[in-house]
Amino acid sequence: MSELIPESVPTLILGGSGYVAGELLRLLAGHPHLRPFAVLSESQAGGKVEAAFPHLVGCFPELSFSDRRELPGLIEGKERLAVLCAAPHGAAAQILDELLTVAERAGTVAKVVDISADFRFADSTAYEKVYGHAHGAPNRLSQFRCVVPEHLAETPEHHVGHPGCFVTATLLAVVPLLKLGLVEPRLSVVAITGSTGAGRTPTATTHHPARRSNVFAYNPLKHRHEPEMRALASAASGVAAEIHFVPQGGPFARGIYATIQARLTRSATAEEVRHSLAAFYAASPFVDVLAEPPRLQDVVGTNRACLSVAVDEDHLVVFSTLDNLVKGAAGGAIQWMNRLLGFPETAGLNVPGLGWI
Repeated sequence: MSELIPESVPTLILGGSGYVAGELLRLLAGHPHLRPFAVLSESQAGGKVEAAFPHLVGCFPELSFSDRRELPGLIEGKERLAVLCAAPHGAAAQILDELLTVAERAGTVAKVVDISADFRFADSTAYEKVYGHAHGAPNRLSQFRCVVPEHLAETPEHHVGHPGCFVTATLLAVVPLLKLGLVEPRLSVVAITGSTGAGRTPTATTHHPARRSNVFAYNPLKHRHEPEMRALASAASGVAAEIHFVPQGGPFARGIYATIQARLTRSATAEEVRHSLAAFYAASPFVDVLAEPPRLQDVVGTNRACLSVAVDEDHLVVFSTLDNLVKGAAGGAIQWMNRLLGFPETAGLNVPGLGWI
């Protein structure tokens, strides 16, 4: 009897020349079911994908970047389509609206995971208040669900908006604390991130001489991801939460190390809180609850997130670490796509860490 060939779903990547797209491709190179057949990039259209990502040489030798005008031809004739969108905030919604319209006319069943911020809010007013411009496809908002995979047992019917790196690191720590009634709903978050979180185009704060041997806060207590944290934490936990967020830039390329502080609602030891978190994530293959504070280097390159706790009387500290490009972006998106398509959640994501970087 011949061996059954695993189902393969053609996969389209949007916004394909940035760091997140590079991580999507790195992970999809070893995925058993998702097959990248096209990568859209307006700035790189016509160029070889491997020229933009030399570390992927040999993985996609025949793949070149396409542009937006090619969407109808790329979609035509496909029964199913996986779409992973790494387009910029403010541009993703309009591109996805166009793509989904084409897919609907072609009779193609498309599943989308958007990694931008365009589908993180449930209504356009909330989005416009934070991002300062009109939403590109308000009619599509009801078709997207924004939540960390570990916090939703059922699979959304249509599409997913990825919560993002800072927000994912925070939600993984905060949601169980709120949902289990362990803390008062007023929390403080300080999170340090690597330079890749700002994208591939160099800026004054991501240029190597400015970042090397340096740590600095930016947009403290007024960062645009703070409203997302509040809204998504409240939705996932059922508790109206007040979250105060201070982001910091660190002298490394990838990863987030978040420190969350809160007041306990009842007397508990660190071991008891740790046990509660471990029980909450017992069925979550990518979340580890550790006895000691996590180390960032242990999760870089992986889809894992590590949590740990410390307690002093009624004061609780939770440490949360993840790779901003993987669990906080590309890996989390693939994790959701696996579920949307009915594949094992871990497919293509059981990759080892990068170790010494």
